Amino acid sequence: MAETSNTQHVLKSQANWDALYFYQKSDVIYQLAFAFCERFIHLYKDRTRDQVIQAARSCKQNIVEGLADGVASTEMQLKLLNVARASLKELREDFEDYIKSRHLQFFVSGEPRYADMLNYCRYHNRLSDYEPFFAQWTDEQMCNYAITLCHFIDRMMMSFLKKLEQEFITEGGIKERMHRARTGYRQQQDERLKQLEAEFPRLKQSLAEAQAETTKWKAAFEDLKQRALKMYYGKEEEIKRLKEQLGEEKL
Repeated sequence: MAETSNTQHVLKSQANWDALYFYQKSDVIYQLAFAFCERFIHLYKDRTRDQVIQAARSCKQNIVEGLADGVASTEMQLKLLNVARASLKELREDFEDYIKSRHLQFFVSGEPRYADMLNYCRYHNRLSDYEPFFAQWTDEQMCNYAITLCHFIDRMMMSFLKKLEQEFITEGGIKERMHRARTGYRQQQDERLKQLEAEFPRLKQSLAEAQAETTKWKAAFEDLKQRALKMYYGKEEEIKRLKEQLGEEKL
């Protein structure tokens, strides 16, 4: 049966996470965190290195997993995206602690460098926009850019989560969608059955009329056939008689 316009769907459309700005920025923050640790945090002497990298990775990977799980479960999507936000907050805290413990400076509003950083992070999302600077920035610059990116990602994710929350409220989760889809399908089948049952008497009457008409035409055909045969055999006898007469005259 062809799918109608009011067909209910259980699975949602797959989100293209690579097109989402907060995912693009999360990819930047992971690569930035990795480059930062490679340059400024000792491989063996500071356990913060692994925590920073893992927090950045957790943010990015949970975004991907959450958006993928959203095809079936909005509830799971919400949970995983919130895990990504939690990892992001942990990462931001690590960068802030680094600045404090090394007595570095936070870029603050009113400074030209703060305005430049804010403007750059707002309008640049791809890794290719930031990667050339990973080997040039100081640890202070990398921390401040990382913290700013964390703020942007968090705000974008909160807007996305609010949208998902509203969808969940209005559409429900997979159990509700499954129920609506199944109920909708049954309703379509019931409506089709009622339609067929309503049409059946008319079809039955049409069939009876067609059968009666067929019987009538069959009788007419038999009559025509018998008359044609009678005429044929009559002509055949006449031809035979005439031939016999012609034969006798020649003798």
